Amino acid sequence: MNIFIMILMAVLMLGFYMISSPNQQITEQETQYAITQSDLRAIAECATSKHNAQIKGIAYQDVCIEQNEIKSEFICLNSSKRKTECEIVRNKKPEYSYIITATKKIPEENYNSMLEILENYFPDTGNFGIFLDGEIMASGISSSREVPETIIKEMELENGQLIYMTQYEIPDNVTEFATPETTDIVCPIGTVKTYRFSRWQCIPYNTKTDCGGDMIWDSELLECVADESKKPLCAEQQTAVLVDSVWECVNPFPEKVCPENMIARLNYTTLEWECVTNPSLTETVKKCDNLRKGAIYGQIGSTVRVPSSSCTDCEKMITDPETCVSICIPDPNQITNPKCYPGNVKECTGNSRAFYFGFPSYSYAANIEELKGESVPLDAQHAQNRKFNCLDCGTREIDSGKSLPPYIAVCK
Repeated sequence: MNIFIMILMAVLMLGFYMISSPNQQITEQETQYAITQSDLRAIAECATSKHNAQIKGIAYQDVCIEQNEIKSEFICLNSSKRKTECEIVRNKKPEYSYIITATKKIPEENYNSMLEILENYFPDTGNFGIFLDGEIMASGISSSREVPETIIKEMELENGQLIYMTQYEIPDNVTEFATPETTDIVCPIGTVKTYRFSRWQCIPYNTKTDCGGDMIWDSELLECVADESKKPLCAEQQTAVLVDSVWECVNPFPEKVCPENMIARLNYTTLEWECVTNPSLTETVKKCDNLRKGAIYGQIGSTVRVPSSSCTDCEKMITDPETCVSICIPDPNQITNPKCYPGNVKECTGNSRAFYFGFPSYSYAANIEELKGESVPLDAQHAQNRKFNCLDCGTREIDSGKSLPPYIAVCK
């Protein structure tokens, strides 16, 4: 019997030693620390999620909101730091606008652990910390952030709550213009549909036809006619007539007698009549009696003034003999012309500088054979002045793969 009691006592003492051993106590303490850290981090993550959802104006529903008694509000203050409406009244915004998110109170013994979590996992969140005596205490920040007294009273803040406070600016009201409903239209050939003055209209293309010599385009007859404003004042017994589309003063009764197949014509240098070959007997084949220029570049429906020559000093005009359409293309030989490029041409050289032409549109550049397959930049860095310009890239240098001087220049 005594032996049985001694064995039982030994077993009980061994069990007590195993339960109360130092290794077992360390394991329990480490597990409890990890549980506390996890719970505190969950509170901080739930608060940031609720706060971010409030900023974006979306609903955030999670069980952690109720468990940690998290609330988030918009609070606006006037210049006296008194509560006011968070809206624009008579084009005047509130002086201060805040989004505040608060959790339930954290036990005082967990303050250091929470500050450690904020430092490790939320280092860039700004005003996110524990509320103590009217201020937000956050680890890693030398100075605390004071919370306005009005916010403390409005949200009934207490020491130990986890606070996330963000100041924001109320956006301006967006003015919306209602577009009236209009019926669609079908425009005839030669016009383009555009929306002007709150309705659809058919606007003619900005195309003009240039007539050679002393001729002018008649928009009603749709042909070139004599320009009476250029008709000269002729001497006595002379009459102004059109000869090859140019006004000339001709004496209808010349004293000169010419042989067959020749006619008399006044030599304006010697002012004497002379015999020349009769042009009416020579059959001249002309594909293009009247040259037509391409579209003048401008907004649809805008008033376009067509000069006598629409090409700039940096361009040359070429004519398609099949279509009789004349267009302007860049003339690289004119770079040295001061009217084309006023600067020193020799200075626009090196790895960081190059010439480019100020193309007004992609359709203009499409007429140039050298630029087939090339990408023409039309941005704020490149002028659209239809002249040659010098692009200075500075330290970035010219991108040789995308540039084609003197037509295209692009910085790396």
